[in-house]
Amino acid sequence: MNKIIQPLKKRKAWNALSKHFKTMRGAHLRNLFAKDPKRGERLTAEAAGLYLDYSKNRVTDTTLKLLVQLANESGLRTKIGAMFGGEKINVTENRAVLHVALRAPRKAAIFTDGKNVVPEVHEVLDRMEAFFKSIQSGEWKGYTGKRIKNIVNIGIGGSDLGPVMAYEALKHYSERSMTFRFVSNVDGIDFVEATRDLDPAETLFIISSKTFTTLETMTNAQSARDWLLAGLGGDVKAVAKHFVAVSTNAKKVSEFGIDTANMFGFWDWVGGRYSMDSAIGLSTLLAIGPENFRALLAGFHEMDEHFRTAPFEKNLPVLLGLLNVWNTNFLGAETVAVLPYEQYLKRFPAYLQQLTMESNGKHVTLAGKKVNYSTGPIYWGEPGTNGQHSFYQLIHQGTRLIPCDFIAFGQALTPLGRHHDILLANVFAQAEALAFGKTAEEVKAEGTAVALVPHRVFEGNRPSNVILAPKLTPEVLGKLIALYEHNVFVQGVIWNIDSFDQWGVELGKVLAQRIVPELESKTEPALKHDSSTNHLIRRYRKMK
Repeated sequence: MNKIIQPLKKRKAWNALSKHFKTMRGAHLRNLFAKDPKRGERLTAEAAGLYLDYSKNRVTDTTLKLLVQLANESGLRTKIGAMFGGEKINVTENRAVLHVALRAPRKAAIFTDGKNVVPEVHEVLDRMEAFFKSIQSGEWKGYTGKRIKNIVNIGIGGSDLGPVMAYEALKHYSERSMTFRFVSNVDGIDFVEATRDLDPAETLFIISSKTFTTLETMTNAQSARDWLLAGLGGDVKAVAKHFVAVSTNAKKVSEFGIDTANMFGFWDWVGGRYSMDSAIGLSTLLAIGPENFRALLAGFHEMDEHFRTAPFEKNLPVLLGLLNVWNTNFLGAETVAVLPYEQYLKRFPAYLQQLTMESNGKHVTLAGKKVNYSTGPIYWGEPGTNGQHSFYQLIHQGTRLIPCDFIAFGQALTPLGRHHDILLANVFAQAEALAFGKTAEEVKAEGTAVALVPHRVFEGNRPSNVILAPKLTPEVLGKLIALYEHNVFVQGVIWNIDSFDQWGVELGKVLAQRIVPELESKTEPALKHDSSTNHLIRRYRKMK
């Protein structure tokens, strides 16, 4: 970690890539495939049960060789070792980055500050499993003696996006006799709609906040407490029977009325957006059961080990990360579309938005110097085939280059007639169409009127990856998430930024805390904001 890494634009491989790009500027995927008939078989990689076809990227063997050289010159191998070794690579917060420890086997040893953290991880997992059994068996009863039938997770950011995504992704494996709801937005509608049809006597709330002070989460938690007590006669003893906490602040948890024996902790070396396989995943475990949750963790771990040990040339997260750097910094792409052709993954793009953009949306290097290159592309997407009837028009014929990740599965979880064949046909067709397009000559040959020809031309040459797995299982979901986690890390290492802090979320939150009392004041407050903010506050106060 002490080896001095040259600034990005001074690295030999970066300059070689810049020269190489000039020769690639006019390259088209049509020609690259024509010159190399086996390209679609060669430019692939397979590991941990995932198959990656990256042949439809605008790269050659030379491009890939130089990208791997860039990874080496950026110290990627050393930094992978530093992360897995518990070094404090989150430099602005002086913290280790050990989400990989959350899914390490019980007998593994991963150290930070001289302490093996794995035993503590498994102690929490064991407590989560015991809690599941108490809910499932009916041993845990609500205040009135009724069984718990409804679970409401209250959190925000990583305390919500991961659990929501995992619940939706693994709904096929979930306990359907129970109802699971998720509340994150401080907009009261979110809480009201989540609880409208629930019986307080049968409802358990999981309050997920490391500090137990997050404004949105604790506002919703207080409303949940009020809702529960209003429905159960007002006895504060009911709180302990209907609330558990995922937190590290025992004092605040106890003050709220939650028994600290029902507090599930995690650690400062786990970033929120990397925490869904910690106690933050308690709702996931309650939904799919311990066996499936362990399979999810095993999938994470298998991809972790592949990332840690595989040569860069065949390393799935490394390849994805390097291709993203190429597309972002050389081809000028500003976004990445993630397009799962699997309805259960409908929340996967939203989950990746936080994972990727909170991680790499940075404008300074690790040393605090302003970058002079692009970082952190915008991630977005929707499930196929829905997206084909909305934004694919822009991807195919718009003026912006939008690399795409298509995610698909060989087997349907819910087979129904021809549906899955049609679904997969669309995956392959879209990737093919983006790469090769349709020329004016091809359009004319179809008998198209001359005036319409330009409108029906597809330029093609739009890069994409296709990620295939046999079936969406808990294990495969873990592999997919870890694939993108490490892809993010690779990009951050190349760009020499801290992928594990998130100072950008702080300023607005601090200002909001200042404005709240100004909105609630019974008397006209003395406002000291800018003229726009002052005027908006006054206008809102009149509208209340």
